[in-house]
Amino acid sequence: MNETANLSGAAHVVQLALTPIFLLTGLASLLNVFSTRLGRIADQVDRLSGDPDRHPRQLARLRVRSLALDVAVLLAALAGALTCCAAFTLFLGALRNASTGRLLFGFFGFALGFAVIALAAFAFETVLSGRSVREQAQPEGDTQETPKP
Repeated sequence: MNETANLSGAAHVVQLALTPIFLLTGLASLLNVFSTRLGRIADQVDRLSGDPDRHPRQLARLRVRSLALDVAVLLAALAGALTCCAAFTLFLGALRNASTGRLLFGFFGFALGFAVIALAAFAFETVLSGRSVREQAQPEGDTQETPKP
């Protein structure tokens, strides 16, 4: 009976550890999106940097976008690291049979917080990207705003 209880307890710890791992999978997907966006920004900078005097506003906006993505990548990576720490804490707590609830909630809470901030930085970068595309699509000399639907 004691062996069955130990097996059941271990299975419960594994089930609990899956929740942070799902967050980690989502964060990995976000990091993939962020790195793709950074690559596209780098391509645009390469294209425009041949004549920086003709494109100072676009290059400045690309710098801001790349900074926003840098923040998003760093925060998502930190959230991933904290998520791993949360899962690791679950296993350590089960092995040591110690009370690790505060540490676990701290790691997982910070991971969630950093993920939210990373998403906000990504949203900011996306807004800048859309604005840049609209400005590039606007003919020179036309200072009117495009009509809103």
